[in-house]
Amino acid sequence: MKTEFPFSISDIMEILPHRSPFLFVSRVLKLESGKRIIAEKDLLPEDCFFSGHFPGRPIMPGVIVSEALAQTSGLLLGLTFEERAGNNTLEGKTGLFVLANISMKFTNTAIPGQTLILESELKRSYGNLFLFDVRAETAGKVIAKGTLTLAGES
Repeated sequence: MKTEFPFSISDIMEILPHRSPFLFVSRVLKLESGKRIIAEKDLLPEDCFFSGHFPGRPIMPGVIVSEALAQTSGLLLGLTFEERAGNNTLEGKTGLFVLANISMKFTNTAIPGQTLILESELKRSYGNLFLFDVRAETAGKVIAKGTLTLAGES
C-alpha cells in the first residue's frame, strides 16, 4: 500500500470503481486506517453538474456532495482492507460497497474554483454494514454533515 500523501487520482482509481464524470474525490490527504480519512475534491468550472445547477449561479448539488462523502467513506474501507488484508476484524471484506442509508444536513453551498474538503470517520460496523460520521467543508464553512451507511455486496 502507498504510504506517501497525498494519494493521487490514479491511487484512488485503484480502490474506487467510479470513473469520470462520476468520480468525486481528487486526492486523499490523511488516512487513519480503519478510523478516519480526509480527502479533497477540486471543484472545476467545467464539472458537468455546474452547467445545469444553476446557470448564472453554479453551485454543487447536495446529492453530489453526499456522493463525494460516500466515495470518501468507501476509500477509507478500501484502503483499510488493502492495508490489513486479513489481519483484523474487517477480515475478508472486499469488493463493491453501495450507499445504503444517508442522513445529511446542508448548511452552505460550494461553488466552482473551491476545494471541497471531505472527512469521514468509521463509527461502527455490523457484518457488511458500515456506519460513518461525515462532513464536507470549503472556504472555512461547513457545507454538509451527517451520517451514512455503506453496505458491502456479497
